[in-house]
Amino acid sequence: CLPWQDFIRRYDRPGMLFYLDPPYWGNEADYGAGVFGREDFEAMAEALAALQGTFILSLNAVQSVFETFSRFDIEEVDCTYSISEGNGKGVKEVIITPAKSLRVAAE
Repeated sequence: CLPWQDFIRRYDRPGMLFYLDPPYWGNEADYGAGVFGREDFEAMAEALAALQGTFILSLNAVQSVFETFSRFDIEEVDCTYSISEGNGKGVKEVIITPAKSLRVAAE
């Protein structure tokens, strides 16, 4: 499995679409120590700004995400988290894209 930075460097080209689903802001250690750190969000924003291709990024809707990825289009969406048959918990997530044209094309 390639680290996300290496994957982007290897496969980035015009016409390529990347879907990124990193750990939620504040939950970076959930995947193990040293796998993904808070500093990776800023590195990801820089890498996405330089892409030849395009991207869709999903994250939790917290202020730091809005600040770090402010150069992109950020769409807030309502989601429900549920475990097994329990009652769901309403949460906000964001879908981040480089331009509104991606969202329009998907509709």
